[in-house]
Amino acid sequence: MIKVGIPRGLYYYKYSKLWETFFSELGAEVILSDKTNKNLLTDGANTCISEACLPIKIYFGHVMNLVGKVDIIFMPRFTSISKKQYICPEICGVPDMIKNSTKSLPRIIDTEINLRESNKNSWLAALRIGEFITRDRRKIKNAYKKALEAYRFERQILKSGVLTDEFMQDNVTLRMIKKRSTQFTVAVLGHCYTVYDSYINMELINKLRGYGFGVVTLDMLDYLESKLRCKELDKMLFWDYGTRAYGGVSQLIESGQVDGILVLTSFGCGVDSFVDELVEKKVRMESDIPFMKLVLDEHSAEAGFCTRLEAFVDMIIRRKTHDFYISTSR
Repeated sequence: MIKVGIPRGLYYYKYSKLWETFFSELGAEVILSDKTNKNLLTDGANTCISEACLPIKIYFGHVMNLVGKVDIIFMPRFTSISKKQYICPEICGVPDMIKNSTKSLPRIIDTEINLRESNKNSWLAALRIGEFITRDRRKIKNAYKKALEAYRFERQILKSGVLTDEFMQDNVTLRMIKKRSTQFTVAVLGHCYTVYDSYINMELINKLRGYGFGVVTLDMLDYLESKLRCKELDKMLFWDYGTRAYGGVSQLIESGQVDGILVLTSFGCGVDSFVDELVEKKVRMESDIPFMKLVLDEHSAEAGFCTRLEAFVDMIIRRKTHDFYISTSR
């Protein structure tokens, strides 16, 4: 049985269910890299160029973690994941960066994923990827169909307001999770690889849960609605994340159902330097929702991170329980 390694970084946090189901249905053994940890980050940082952002360095570490354990490493070459939009240029080039700076790599599946022109390219990419495992086109088609079903089911769970890691823990049923209610809700905005990698964000979501806060992420919001709301801008945003973040914030402001907005960004992220400014400006101009941006890099200290988070949480609680939710910023 062919062993296919999947690095647990970057868009793994969006497409894990799709990729794992696809390769398993093709008969391959899927091996994931370890969860992000200090050693893995160190290995990645020592291999990668210093100018790269934290998620890219960590991705290097995940690839290194798989070397010697698998026959093939799957690291797709992402160009676009949505129509007429692109993703971060560093992520586009990460397969080449790794191949040119890492020795003794096994075979690499670096098929391009480019949905900018048409979603049909998704199937063509799946076909090329599947041919690394089998030449049976019908088998690839069936595997792709089942992978899509699993992926869409997971996205539906997310849109219902439940984080999938919570859904999968301890056999807790979806109905039980939905019955929980929280007095406070915070929106956590950021790329999937910063929001869902608990090492990068220092267990942010678990910390918020510990305070009794509910969490909303961009994956829980309607993407088509976000795209529609971006039409108020002079021109459509170039990046997929920009559309999701700006349109998502517009939805959150209108709903009035979040008590705070936290933005996670990586130091040196070119996309975020532009998008986060737009998002912050919109929040401050059109609402009195507390807003805070947390910048992450490999030197971030958890003590300082926790201090800022606690202050943010205390402010939200105080405003809602003692200040009758009147903004103190105006």
